[in-house]
Amino acid sequence: MTTVPINQPAARRRLIGFVIRVLALGLIQALTLWGAAAIIPAIDVPSFRAALVVVIVLAIFGSLVWPLITRLLLPLTVLTFGLLSLVATTAMVWLSLEIVDHSEPTVLGSFFIAILMTVVSTIAGTLLDVDGDAYHLRVVRRRMRKSRGSNETDVPGVIFFEIDGLGEQILREAVDAGYVPTIARWLADGSHRIIGWECDLSSQTGASQAGLLLGSNENMPAFRWYEKERGVLMVSSSVADTAEMERRASTGSGLLAVDGTSRGNLLSGDAPRASATLSVVRDKQRSHSSEFFAFFSDPSGMTRTLVLSVHDMALEKLAYWRQIRSGEEHVHRGGVYPLLRAAMTVVMRELNTATLLADIVEGVPVSYSTYVGYDEVAHHSGIRAPDALTVLKRLDRQLLRLERALPQAPRPYEIVVLSDHGQSQGRPFRQRCGKTLEEVVEQACSAGGAVTAPPAVAESWGEIGGWLTELGSDDSAGGRMMARATRSLIGDDGVALGPGREAQEQHQAITDAADSERPEVIVLASGCLGLVSFPRIPGRLTLEAIELQHPGLVASLAAHPDIGWVMVRTEAEGAVVLGAQGSYRLSDDSVNGVNPIAHFGANAADHLRRHDSFSHCPDLLVSGAYLPAEDEIVPFEEFMGSHGGLGGAQMHPFAVVPSSWSESAGPIVGAATMHHELKRWMAESGLPVAETPKALN
Repeated sequence: MTTVPINQPAARRRLIGFVIRVLALGLIQALTLWGAAAIIPAIDVPSFRAALVVVIVLAIFGSLVWPLITRLLLPLTVLTFGLLSLVATTAMVWLSLEIVDHSEPTVLGSFFIAILMTVVSTIAGTLLDVDGDAYHLRVVRRRMRKSRGSNETDVPGVIFFEIDGLGEQILREAVDAGYVPTIARWLADGSHRIIGWECDLSSQTGASQAGLLLGSNENMPAFRWYEKERGVLMVSSSVADTAEMERRASTGSGLLAVDGTSRGNLLSGDAPRASATLSVVRDKQRSHSSEFFAFFSDPSGMTRTLVLSVHDMALEKLAYWRQIRSGEEHVHRGGVYPLLRAAMTVVMRELNTATLLADIVEGVPVSYSTYVGYDEVAHHSGIRAPDALTVLKRLDRQLLRLERALPQAPRPYEIVVLSDHGQSQGRPFRQRCGKTLEEVVEQACSAGGAVTAPPAVAESWGEIGGWLTELGSDDSAGGRMMARATRSLIGDDGVALGPGREAQEQHQAITDAADSERPEVIVLASGCLGLVSFPRIPGRLTLEAIELQHPGLVASLAAHPDIGWVMVRTEAEGAVVLGAQGSYRLSDDSVNGVNPIAHFGANAADHLRRHDSFSHCPDLLVSGAYLPAEDEIVPFEEFMGSHGGLGGAQMHPFAVVPSSWSESAGPIVGAATMHHELKRWMAESGLPVAETPKALN
């Protein structure tokens, strides 16, 4: 999507159209207030004219008072998920009514008016195409006046819009079914094309973003893994651990190293500026919570986000109820999950789009943002579930918002939509066989070997924890307030505890344990990938050594009907992959009996050889079974849509790139390969990119 020079008459027409729509919205708000006053006690608005005056007074208060409130109380507003903004809106309604008619309105009545006007404004604003972007962009233009001037150029910038967890096949189905009309239009008019590529084992966000953004994901075997030499459990949703992952992988030549920005990612791509990026939230030189202020300076912005969040929670409960009533396979989605989902699908979505809009108006050369909503919902509902596809449709709407902002940029832009991995459908392991992987391992261990399986901390809790940590690290009074308020909610590793408090405590206990007190066996799950380690015995254990400790364990796992294969080192043959009816030797690709990885993809052996070379590869690498006829995988976590290992759609992400970009020389296999392709395309467009050290080429 390339911009053209700003056309002054067209800009004037857009401004006039926007003013007309805003006036229409004001009239609707006044009618709403006038009608509500007739039925809400202690609210007296004697005429439509008085209602119109109240709306005008509210607009003035919003323009003058709300930015000050935002500056002072943004962290507290975020911490209360927008409830404080509703309180402030109620206060402004009460004061406006008091000024106009001196009727001494009640607080409760003002509260109902505030909710009603917000709901009506949200619906009407969407229908009238008044979604707050124009106001937000005007604020950004004023704030970025100097930098906009320095960024004026004919060299196109690039916006990377990552849809976490969306596979190529699901995207193509969504295009055909009308769920992504913006992408469909781009494909139809020939401006873009879809490129499929293959991610790595492990097919999850930590490893994929390390490869995409930093150019290397070596030695990252899963979303969680145990490093035996240090006695440390690494988790890709931890602030401390993602910072360590970035330290190891970064060479200073990441995708965003040259004046780029990172928005809502796990890793920064060496961007000099970042927001809501987990690996750098404690880096005050690069991570700036001030990026949020322009968005929240809109008086209706946070309240609108709150209303959309409540709506999303209601849709989630309805979708869950329908799934249960229909008898479909499902996983538990109660407790705090609806709130967590709203935070991912609404709050983070709106914030990411707001910061990307600001980047476009400023003229930032390259920006990368991750939208996690589809991945979050598909995990719990299924990859083709109606509510997952609805989330996808709303993400497509964000692309339209970005596209409409392009004419206001000081440079042309290309928008690239991509994913880091896909997801594969499949009923969880525990539901199929009645036991968890931990219980199966424990039962197969001799003498009832003590097995430890630390509870998983959901990736989304890490996202929220990182965001709160970033706001709390701000030096402002609001930042200090946030730090104090969240001290009991955020763990030392930056994860928002919630239900994850037990998990964090167990993770810390494993890390703090002396060598002699280490767990006997640790079992970790990363989607359909299981990692089994024996922490008390140094080095990578061979099959023979494991047999001495726990005779029959490996054979029992390999023969399990819901396990696809087990990879283990042997003293005589090196790494082998064992299945129920045969084995595969990785050193020479020889097969004995039935090949256990025959259905796991053409590059499965190469992925496993690479994994075997990692020093952090577990003693046993276990995969859930893959059912090729149904294209389903068996996950070890309680998900309906999962990823993390080999097999099916989870291995096949996509990139929707400009058609003007050159063709690739061959298949793109691995996130690091895609990293170099993205850099090549950027360089062809004229953008400066950081040169990758020769040792890594």
